[in-house]
Amino acid sequence: MQSFSELAQSVIFRRKGSKLVLSEKADELQFIGNGRSAVVFRVGTTNKVLKVFLPPFIHIAKEEAEIYKALGEQPFYPKFYEVGPNYLVIDYIEGHTLFNCLLKGVTIEWKHIKEIDYALILAKTNGLNPSDIHLRNIFITPNGSIKIIDVARFRQRKTCSQWSDLKKAYSKYYQHKLFPKKVPAFFLNLIAFLYKKSFLQSFFTNRLRM
Repeated sequence: MQSFSELAQSVIFRRKGSKLVLSEKADELQFIGNGRSAVVFRVGTTNKVLKVFLPPFIHIAKEEAEIYKALGEQPFYPKFYEVGPNYLVIDYIEGHTLFNCLLKGVTIEWKHIKEIDYALILAKTNGLNPSDIHLRNIFITPNGSIKIIDVARFRQRKTCSQWSDLKKAYSKYYQHKLFPKKVPAFFLNLIAFLYKKSFLQSFFTNRLRM
């Protein structure tokens, strides 16, 4: 198998309109997801993930690596293996994101919420400021434990109420006996869009007080 550095170099992006899209990659890289700043691949059949950052965001690789180092060997976050100029290598996480749990009707238990709380507290004790915690970067693994991925914003200084607001929504709505077992993707994406645009901030502040 090629080195992680060689695999990262095999990933080529091309411009399509105003966006950069994946154009080429090594055969052993299995595409598993992408975001605004990076594309993520499973390395063959290993338990490792190669996260390759788009050219405008390669500086995030080093920043995120430093955050993983600060987190240490905590069980709630992927294990960190290697960093390069434009890539990271971390654990491959199996399971369902909270987003997919809502889509598929997989139960999110109160113990999962408490475990996420504890994981974020541990990050704070290591001098970090957990931010941008959302449904797509929290996994429930096959053994029922939680894993938090995408920690790049754990050093931002401003206060982030996103996880607090999610907990309020969990207590107010998800635990209600009439809450649907499955939630359509378009509805979840609409809520996320409105929240990101700050249209729901007053709603959470005024109506979901715990």
